Amino acid sequence: MKPQPQPNAVTGRFWSSCTDGRFEFQHCRNCGHRQFPPRLACTACHGADLDWQQASGRGAIYSFTVVHRAPLEAFKADVPYVIAIVELEEGVRAMMNLFGTDPATVAIGMPVEISFEATAEGQPPLPQARRRS
Repeated sequence: MKPQPQPNAVTGRFWSSCTDGRFEFQHCRNCGHRQFPPRLACTACHGADLDWQQASGRGAIYSFTVVHRAPLEAFKADVPYVIAIVELEEGVRAMMNLFGTDPATVAIGMPVEISFEATAEGQPPLPQARRRS
């Protein structure tokens, strides 16, 4: 079985948004900084006055790697697969798998959009990237 999301007090809102089909990131009300993944304080000004904003779900590949050797038995059927850093239109970056694309055709700057992959019963879905046309 693949590892499942483990929502906690800091990440719970993010995982709840994924369940609703939205990708949300934190926004600092003090300095305007946007950040992902979720944290207790702003990484720019260290303020704790954070709210949440919904991402458009569109972005581009900032960096990526192709995994040819499964880190766990549960991922063996997936290799080769792409893990990408996606820079969303809002400026935050998130690591996620890239699905539905031949790894040999992936390129930095490739436009992508977020979709959500179902996980185990009772667990939030995982945000994943797919090539955008």
